Amino acid sequence: MRLLSYNIRHGGGGREKALAAVINQCEPDVVVLQEAVRPDVVERLSSACGMTQWACRPGYSVAFLSRLEVAHSEWRRSPFGRRHYLELVLAEQNLRIFGVHLSAIHSNVTELRRVYELRSILRETARCSQTFHVLTGDFNTLANGEALDIARLPFRLRAFLRVTGGRVRWRTIKLMAQASYVDAFRSFHPLDSGYTFPTWDPHVRLDYLFAPQQFASFVQQCEVVRDGPVRDASDHFPLLSVITAPAKPRC
Repeated sequence: MRLLSYNIRHGGGGREKALAAVINQCEPDVVVLQEAVRPDVVERLSSACGMTQWACRPGYSVAFLSRLEVAHSEWRRSPFGRRHYLELVLAEQNLRIFGVHLSAIHSNVTELRRVYELRSILRETARCSQTFHVLTGDFNTLANGEALDIARLPFRLRAFLRVTGGRVRWRTIKLMAQASYVDAFRSFHPLDSGYTFPTWDPHVRLDYLFAPQQFASFVQQCEVVRDGPVRDASDHFPLLSVITAPAKPRC
């Protein structure tokens, strides 16, 4: 199964053709969208990409497209969270997908908010700890050991960073590791920067796919999509993962 995570920027209005071209070149079975706040845009993408299963709620960031049958989809909002996350259950594949879009902006204040958001999501995923699931989306944070080039931030964000404690103590991705999740892209590409944002000046990796450690081998591939019309479609590069679901009962 091919799973694409894609932040389509500000709802994607007016860029449906370019977005559909990016999605179609990836040939995904399921797409988890972020900043997909307009159902009309998601519906047009569904039609252009030949995916009859889709869902989007006005003002919610996370939406999905699927050519596979979906048994269940549900949005939840974490305490302190500004956005809902999505739980998606496929009918035929033994896979549960959690689509996330954590709070934005690089600072110690917003990093703490992301930690609160993620802890709430992890309490939900804990009930599926013995079955295969993945978390994917725009985490809006850097992994430990990855550097933020402050000089490349807009002036207003550099100023906000200074007044909120300066150098950010990245905690969110560390929390995923502590919960025994594997960063799929980094496991396949230990030396690749994996930058996913922004497309016109890539310098940070914000988009991830995580799998529980005991099921990490079922993720066969995880790649940042840099080719094709990606720079015209959005400010994020999409993340494409190839997954083989295990034959185990659903949670």
